[in-house]
Amino acid sequence: MLTNDAVLQQAYDYKRRAVPFALATVVRCVSPTSAKPGAKAIIRADGEIQGWIGGGCAQPAVIASAKKSIRDGRPRLIRVSPREDGEADGADEEGVTSFGMTCHSGGVLDIFIEPMLKRPTLLILGGSPAAQTLAALAGRVGFAALVACPGADASLFPDAVRVIDGFDLPADIGGDINGAGAAPDFIVVAAQGKHDERALQSALGHAAPYVAFIASARKAGKLRQYLLEQGHDKTRVEAIVAPAGIDIGAETPEEIALSVLAAIVKYRRERFVEDAAADMRDTEEDAADTALDPVCGMRVEIENAAYKSAYNGRDYYFCCAGCQSGFEKNPRKYIEEAAA
Repeated sequence: MLTNDAVLQQAYDYKRRAVPFALATVVRCVSPTSAKPGAKAIIRADGEIQGWIGGGCAQPAVIASAKKSIRDGRPRLIRVSPREDGEADGADEEGVTSFGMTCHSGGVLDIFIEPMLKRPTLLILGGSPAAQTLAALAGRVGFAALVACPGADASLFPDAVRVIDGFDLPADIGGDINGAGAAPDFIVVAAQGKHDERALQSALGHAAPYVAFIASARKAGKLRQYLLEQGHDKTRVEAIVAPAGIDIGAETPEEIALSVLAAIVKYRRERFVEDAAADMRDTEEDAADTALDPVCGMRVEIENAAYKSAYNGRDYYFCCAGCQSGFEKNPRKYIEEAAA
């Protein structure tokens, strides 16, 4: 079992290697509980847990909640508390998700779960005033800004993680932030008349899912034609977002940068929802590998289940010894309730 210091060291290592995980911290307890306030654990996307935040019914609840947080990027506060005979113990408090337990300890745990995801990288190609403002704003909303342009002056981009002279960039330019081989998550061409063609060709050299170009519709149309004549893939050229940004009537470089960043945030959040839905479909497809604990309602991995009982020729799986014991005392009751 890892100490808190070891958990935090492991968290630092995962962050350095861009491994997504969730950090769970016990923030409140009502004795008796095996975990105390301040206890921490790391939960990876595959459900592996490192550290100690309680056993029995607590771990399945934490793992299930952590997986959801890693999928949607949202923190959660959960409560694991006793439920008599597996019955619900009342409505959730606002902002708290409750899980019942039938373990023998009988205590209550409040656990805060914080997702630790990779920082999205924003590659800004160009040194225009809009590019400078965009780099400053990006860092304030959680993006790692990378800037590249000929004659780049790092003093103009104090908030950028990295400033590069020129447009000849490695394909994995985001690798030093989000792990080896990582391409930028977002690219904005903000040269605004200085080397637009070179900047756009550089942008198409990366596998970023989102490329935007700060330019008028007329200019963007001409440069799209230029890129096609240079042999670039038609689908990728047509996917370039131009004019860039949400239409807020922006005129100044600061307003333009704000509108561009707002469009990126909107796109990113929409992708979060889509990815979460895809993950949910995958989870449903994998449901055959899990079984529902008929006592507390938690999902239990069949292959790794430590608690199992047979009744009327069917196997039942449990998250802990308490659930198994309760079931074996009155199996018909729980089977009927689960089927209701």
